[in-house]
Parts: sequence; structure tokens; C-alpha cells
Amino acid sequence: MGYGQVTVIERDTTQTTQVSVKSGYFEKKPEFPDAVIYTMDSDGQVYIVHEGVEMWCNQAYVYFKDNFVKAYGDVKLLQGDTVSMQSKYAEYNGNTSFAFASGDVVLKEPKTTLKTDTLYFDRVKQQAYYRSGGTVQDTASTLTSWIGRYYADTKKYQFLSEVIIKNPEYTVKSPQLDFYSETGGAYLYGPSTIESETSTVYCERGYYNTRANTGHFVKNSRIDYENRTLYGDSIYFDRGQSFASATNNIRVLDTINKSIIRGHYAEVFRAKDSVFITKRAVAVTLQEQDSVYVHADTLQVTGKPENRVIKGFYRARMFKQGLEGEQPTSGKCDSIFIDEKLGITKLLREPILWSGENQMTGDTIHLLNNKVTDELDTLKVFNNSFLIQKDTLEANAYNQVKGERLIGLFTNNQLDTVNIIKNTEVIYYFRNDKNELVGIDNTLSSSIQLYLEEQKITGMKFINKVPGKVYPESEFPENARLLPGFKWRGDERLFSKEDLFAGKPKPILPKIKGIPLPEDEGEFFEEIDEEELEIPEYSKLKVKDLKDREDDPKFRTQKTDSLEQKIKEEEELIKEQ
Repeated sequence: MGYGQVTVIERDTTQTTQVSVKSGYFEKKPEFPDAVIYTMDSDGQVYIVHEGVEMWCNQAYVYFKDNFVKAYGDVKLLQGDTVSMQSKYAEYNGNTSFAFASGDVVLKEPKTTLKTDTLYFDRVKQQAYYRSGGTVQDTASTLTSWIGRYYADTKKYQFLSEVIIKNPEYTVKSPQLDFYSETGGAYLYGPSTIESETSTVYCERGYYNTRANTGHFVKNSRIDYENRTLYGDSIYFDRGQSFASATNNIRVLDTINKSIIRGHYAEVFRAKDSVFITKRAVAVTLQEQDSVYVHADTLQVTGKPENRVIKGFYRARMFKQGLEGEQPTSGKCDSIFIDEKLGITKLLREPILWSGENQMTGDTIHLLNNKVTDELDTLKVFNNSFLIQKDTLEANAYNQVKGERLIGLFTNNQLDTVNIIKNTEVIYYFRNDKNELVGIDNTLSSSIQLYLEEQKITGMKFINKVPGKVYPESEFPENARLLPGFKWRGDERLFSKEDLFAGKPKPILPKIKGIPLPEDEGEFFEEIDEEELEIPEYSKLKVKDLKDREDDPKFRTQKTDSLEQKIKEEEELIKEQ
């Protein structure tokens, strides 16, 4: 028995370096003939070194012949100044540079702390591994998983079993996750979620910076907010700014207002209840089993569900198919404004509206819906109102009414009464029951009321009529048959929702690089024959402990990037639109 440094070398030092005991009270016991037992003394713990690794403990059994150490009590193993491990018990094999620790194991590196019950540490691979449950405490979050692996060279944790990241603001769940401790970045693989009080992110491949609270998600990604859901091929998310943006094949679903917005680039500001979308942007709202489509170069949706407002900027268009048997309603303008609470749609700057066969223009056009049924109720055209209806038989004949203001009334979404107010003038082709032309009416009046059936003018009522005349066709000059300001734009009329994009180039979509697939770095325990495993007879480990278990989760990420195939399929879909 005695004190001091003891180094015993009995093996070929050209192959391995022996462990060296630097301090401790040592003794030999008959019951442990192959071990030298070191115990802490008044100067401190037992201190052992080996190839850059330092170990402290209360008591150590050192088997110099096998270059093997068993350490007990307040064990601490330090590798350089970056990785340290603490436990109640540890083993260290100097021949294989392999360590095993159990009992309240704590692995620390600069920015994270791993806690588990049992840990394997391979110094050759510079990897640590646990499979009995563990917790990684980061500066911002706590990660828990049943099985985990740490790569010291890249400062990466890899979890192949169900992993949970808990943060005061959110919870991440993923079946396979890589976490980089230096940056706080987490790569998610497989069906994963990030849940908080204000949103839930879903993706099947994604990246989330747990410290900056920003993320990038691809492959079936979406964000569920309280009243809307954002879908996109690629989604960027900033929790701190309450902001998200999405690229390619965007959908913003509003379940409360029964609407959906589509496009290929979108920005969502959750705190402001605002959505900005462009690149073939179109808003679709369900009204009485019929859908209203609104398109513009840029769409903006703002307000809470009960006060939703849609604004469309530049080359705006709208289309409403109507139920079976109804004529469609469509329009074009520079900008469009929709207040869903008030049930009003405003067509601004050079607007034009087609209701059935009627073309209407003016400085501004308003459409009002019935707040109860959502059906079209009232049409208002302000300043320079002009209604044109092509005659059913004559090639270049047009029924025309112009005035200062127009007010139209709808029944069952069909325009049936039109009032033109102030300084009105009409040119109308009268036909008898046999659809024969009787004459052409040209009359001035302060106001005119038109009656329509099946979107065709069937009668007129003049107020404060100025004497007019119904001219025989032969007596009404050709050059007088068009009222001043006449402009027929029937070739621009929208007959289907596909016409919303007529004449507009297809958007050029950026290629999404996505998030790289991780490389399969193999199993922690290599496939080695049992007789080749260097397990000292004094070790607590058994052969089965250094083998992969059949029920352990495996590396599951696909070898090929299925996202690329999905992008190709969606590009083909866009071409068909």
C-alpha cells in the first residue's frame, strides 16, 4: 500500500498506450489479484490519464495487464476542454479507447448537457450513444428521446426514436431529428410538428433554429393558425416576428369564411391577421353552393374572420359561375376591394362587369351581397355608367343605355331590374314576338328603368322623357347607332375560372433546393464477431451490450430525394392550369 504515481507497462507499447495513474492511495487485495485498487486521499480524488483523456473518481480498480479501469463514485472523465462526462460508475478500456458509464450520467459540451442512465463513448469514433432514455438540455430548449447519439467532431446529436423538444413557447415532435449544439439547429425528418399556443407547424422534412426561433420546412409542409392554414412546397417561419412566407403551390385555407387563396408566393403576418400572396394569386370564396373567384397580380387579406377584407392590386379579375341554369357574372378592373362583413365588392379604376349578356362600365362599380344568403343583391355603377347588350340577331347591333349612375337589382343571382339615373340616353332594337326587328329606339330621359328576363332586356320605363322616336332601321343612320363612349369588350369576357389568367404569362417558379438528406453513418456498434470483441473479463458489460438490438430504431431517411419528384409533378399541374 502507498501513495504516488504508478505506471505499469506490461503490453506492447507500439500498439497501445497504457493508462497512467497520477495520484491516489493504492493497495492490493487478495480477492482482486489482477487489480490495483486506488482510493481518494486527503489531496483529492484518484487521477488517471490516457491519451488526452483525464479521469477522476473516488475509487478505481486498475487492471494494468488489460489496460482497463473501473471507476466508482463521483466519476469525471474529461476530453480536452470541450467534452466532460460525470457518473456514479464508469469503465475505460485503454486498448480500444472505449468508455462506458452508468448511474446519473451527465455528458457536457460547451452549449448542451446530456443526462441519461447509461452511456457508451467511443473515443476512436468520437461518438457517444445511449438507448435507455436521455435528456439534452440546450441553452433554449430541452430535448428528450429514448435513443440518442452524439458526434463530438461535428457537435451533432442524432435521434432515431421519437424525440421531443420542449421550449417555454413551443414543443417539437419528430421521429428522426439531428440537432447541432453549436448553432441550436434541428433538422426534422419524417412526420414532424412544432406546436405552440398560436400555431402548429407540420412537415416531413424541415429545419428549425431553436435559439433564433426561425425555421424552413419542405415536403407536405403547412402551418395551422387559429383561423387559417398555410400550405406550400417551401415555408419559412419566424416565430419572433409572427411571420411566415411560402413558395410554390401555395394555399391559404380559411375554414371560418369558407375561402381559400392560391398562388406561388405568400407572406403571412399572424399578429396583424394579414396575408399577402402573388404569382397567379386567386381567392376562392364559397357563396350559397357557388364559388366566387378573385384574381389579381397581388392579393392581400387582412382582418379577423368576422372582419375579413380582401384587396387585389393590378389587373384584377373576378368570376362567379352561378348555379345550374344561371348566367355567370364576371369582371375586370385595375384593383378590387372586398369587405366580407359588409358584403360589398368594389371594382376600381376602369372597371367592367358582365352579368349574363350585359356589359357594364363606369368609373367605379360596387356589388352588394345579401348578408343572410350571400346571394348578389345590388349593383351600383358610379359616373359615366354605360350598359351594352349585343343584339341577338344583328351582327353589329347593340342595345345601349348610358347615364350618370346605374343601380341594378338581382333576384336569385340574376340581374332583373336596372335603373339608369340622370342624363340618360338609349338606343334599343325593338323586336316583335317573332323576333323581327320593328325599329330602333333613340330616346333621351332623366332616368330609365330596364326590365330583364334571363338577362335580356324585355321592357323599358322612361321618367321625364324627352320626345324620342322609334326609327325604321333604314332611316336610322349607321354612324348614329353607337352612343358616345361606346366600347364593346365582349372578347374580354370571362366564361370560366380558367379565363382569370387569360393573356397572362405563366409564373416562373424557383426550384426549391429543399433540405439535404442526412448521410447514413452506420450503426454505433459495428458488426464484429463475438470472439473479436475486446471485453475484459472484469467488465460489467456483456457481449449483448455491445450489439445492436433488433428492436432499436433504424436510420429511416430515404436514399433518394422524393421532393424532386413532387416538384416535377406540381410543375406539370401548373402547366395544365
